[in-house]
Amino acid sequence: MTTKPSTHPAEQDRVDVGRRNALKLAGLGAATLGMMPLVNFSTAKAQDMTNGANNFYTSDKVNLQRVTFKDQYKMNVAGNLFTPKTLNRSAKAPAIVVGHPMGAVKEQSANLYATMMAERGFVAMSIDLPFWGESEGKTRNMVSPDIYAEAFSAAVDFLGTQAFVDRDRIGAIGICGSGSFVISAAKIDPRMKAIATVSMYDMGAANRNALRHSQTVEQRKQIIAAATEQRYVEFTGGETKYTRGTVHELTASSHPIEREFYDFYRTPRGEYTPKGSTRQLTTHPTLTSNVKFMNFYPFNDIETISPRPMLFITGDQAHSREFSEDAYKRAAEPKELVFVPGAGHVDLYDRVNLIPWDKIESFFNRYLAV
Repeated sequence: MTTKPSTHPAEQDRVDVGRRNALKLAGLGAATLGMMPLVNFSTAKAQDMTNGANNFYTSDKVNLQRVTFKDQYKMNVAGNLFTPKTLNRSAKAPAIVVGHPMGAVKEQSANLYATMMAERGFVAMSIDLPFWGESEGKTRNMVSPDIYAEAFSAAVDFLGTQAFVDRDRIGAIGICGSGSFVISAAKIDPRMKAIATVSMYDMGAANRNALRHSQTVEQRKQIIAAATEQRYVEFTGGETKYTRGTVHELTASSHPIEREFYDFYRTPRGEYTPKGSTRQLTTHPTLTSNVKFMNFYPFNDIETISPRPMLFITGDQAHSREFSEDAYKRAAEPKELVFVPGAGHVDLYDRVNLIPWDKIESFFNRYLAV
């Protein structure tokens, strides 16, 4: 369904936190890990497992195969390939590539979506974006929007060359930041026949402007200046610094958005530390590379994706809903904007009772049909 934007009680709350959240996204000043105290992780709060939260869901109806493939930069991209156990490998099945939230890895949300779509008859593959998880790339946790977008096209290369996949029926799902990366990729890769985003963040706008455009140009310049000064430090052999992604502890003054992300990334509900990383570094992009998002404009020319369809899914209580609304407004037909009642941003990462699986399935069944 297509839903007209509406106001709701969380509106002013999102405005108030906008500037503060923007500084965390960009890592200005004391928001760098290099200036943060070590955290006692044993004090983590209990996670909220309501509404079927099940990030680490596994299914006995699908097969899982770990795969790697090269992108155009000759970097290894890691994926988890999920196929229905009933798959007829002598036929040609539709396929979907799934990208994880920004700062996450494929084991956080993307595996869940890929598993669910495989249960529903699709070949589905979650991927780690380069510089994250098991994918290649140094420095780790680096921001590179073009290389992120390339990973989606490389995933299509891989899927489209599998004997059991119909290369003319490949779609893509981008969750949170990957929603903007998959749009960037789809603009120049028409092999992606249908594109869905869930709880999308426009990572460019979020870093340039903050939520509800609450960050000034002068503040943006301060963030850029701090990052570029840090380049001198690292160029001459100094310590790498990271932006303040998800906080590692909560206080009485912690904002609801901080609590929302903490509940997923810092509790057993969704916490995952990939090999080679540490719990202290998960979710934190490097300070010097994060400003590359300032030059990232994924929604420019989004209308050129048409006539390929786009589906934008967001919670009606999500602090990020402005990005899905903006993309929907700019996109050409066919397009759909779906609000999930009562859902916030992170709710749609893993709450299986809130995620509109039937809608996602029907969208891809319709547009990836033979």
